[in-house]
Amino acid sequence: MATESLTHTARLDSLAAAIREEFANEEIELIQRLGELTLEVPAERVLDVCRRLRDRDALRFEQLIDLCGVDYAAYGHSEWDTEAASNEGFGRGVDRDLDLAVDDPRRFGVVYHLLSLAYNHRLRLRVRLGGEQPIVDSAVEIWVAANWFEREAFDLYGILFRGHPDLRRILTDYGFVGHPFRKDFPLVGQVEMRYDPEQRRVVYEPVSIEPRVLVPKVIRHTAEEPRAGAGGEAGHA
Repeated sequence: MATESLTHTARLDSLAAAIREEFANEEIELIQRLGELTLEVPAERVLDVCRRLRDRDALRFEQLIDLCGVDYAAYGHSEWDTEAASNEGFGRGVDRDLDLAVDDPRRFGVVYHLLSLAYNHRLRLRVRLGGEQPIVDSAVEIWVAANWFEREAFDLYGILFRGHPDLRRILTDYGFVGHPFRKDFPLVGQVEMRYDPEQRRVVYEPVSIEPRVLVPKVIRHTAEEPRAGAGGEAGHA
């Protein structure tokens, strides 16, 4: 097992060296963490970087495994504070006024997962975007598999892909308003649908569910209150 780990580390170091050599003195950031490599590049450079990652003999990332969007608003923050929960049995540490930082110029991310079939290397490529309509060049001309992945990122996050041949929704319903994976999209949605037997069709109405924040129940047992099964164990002892 240790030998396999050393082999993986050596291969990762070799790939990192090849990437640094290819993009020496260029405005990119290579992060090596938890046995993985992440290459972060400016949005205006993404097509050039993708093409070189695919075509250079030392890299040869021929396959795009996945492409997804990320909304980093409120990244690293939680509505639940279980550490300060009461030892009486319930946790109510809820931050309902969490700052989403929706104007952050690096709010959104587009993440590409690449595979080199020739070298069995994997690489994560990331681009950070901002604005109400974040936009980056489409990678369809480099990896045709990007087509539906980019449509999904557009549908769920509202990320636009310049040059995409058919950028339209792929998961949500026709006429859907908004982008449901954005952190500022209401959890209960904006409309609900039902079948109307009189009109013989599906109708849309304002959502009737009341927005609320679910709070975890934290139960802590005191010394005087043994856990389930403890009595039986004590009896056997």
